[in-house]
Amino acid sequence: MMELSDKEQVRYSRQLMLAQVGFTGQQKLKQSKVLIIGAGGLGSPAALYLAASGIGHLTLIDDDKVELSNLQRQILYKVNHLGQEKVIAAQKSLLSLNNQIECIGIADKLTLHNAEKLIAQHDVILDCSDNFATRYLVNQYCVQLHKPLIAGAAIATQGQLICIANHIDHHRDTHGCYQCIFPPSSAQQNLNCSNAGVFAPLLGIIGAMQAQQCLNVLLGHDFTSQFIAFDAINFRQTRLSITADDSCLICRAC
Repeated sequence: MMELSDKEQVRYSRQLMLAQVGFTGQQKLKQSKVLIIGAGGLGSPAALYLAASGIGHLTLIDDDKVELSNLQRQILYKVNHLGQEKVIAAQKSLLSLNNQIECIGIADKLTLHNAEKLIAQHDVILDCSDNFATRYLVNQYCVQLHKPLIAGAAIATQGQLICIANHIDHHRDTHGCYQCIFPPSSAQQNLNCSNAGVFAPLLGIIGAMQAQQCLNVLLGHDFTSQFIAFDAINFRQTRLSITADDSCLICRAC
């Protein structure tokens, strides 16, 4: 188990006093590796909280550059980051927040050529992407490699958090996977912030929930496969259990 330096004990003192974390838990976070796919509206708050919480190794993958329209909601970035690769700007911001962690930025898309290797190297996967093609790809390898998946989405005034406990056999067998909830369809709309708009704080809420669930997994707290819908206007949260689809070509094939 990795030791905590004096500076780390001061930095994480508010977590160390929690029975749910303590020294042992903080050491677990320090030796953990988390992959964040998408460094935009969801990836920004998730990465900030995970870096602040002391995740020892963060990897972000995204092939976009910072644009002016991003600054309404992608809180990792500032005006002086305009035109930079998002992951490079994100890496600078995260390390300026916590220089006692390792942060890697990969300026690339997640594809069939790199997904398996990247996902295999990490303990928890956060899907903060904004398109179904990437989500299906992430889901496929999380199922195959038995990696816990925490997927977020936020469009207009509606947010979603999807937790898939792929690392727990009986959860995976009973509750299935992301594709069980959203089977591919020719009528499927690929809505995102660019074409549907979004409230800025909604992304912060869902991204922070992803970060919290990531900590829950790493610390060994209760983590079950579930779907949470959040309405930003009515401030109403709905929690649903996930049921496996026996015809799913991803999780039923494993």
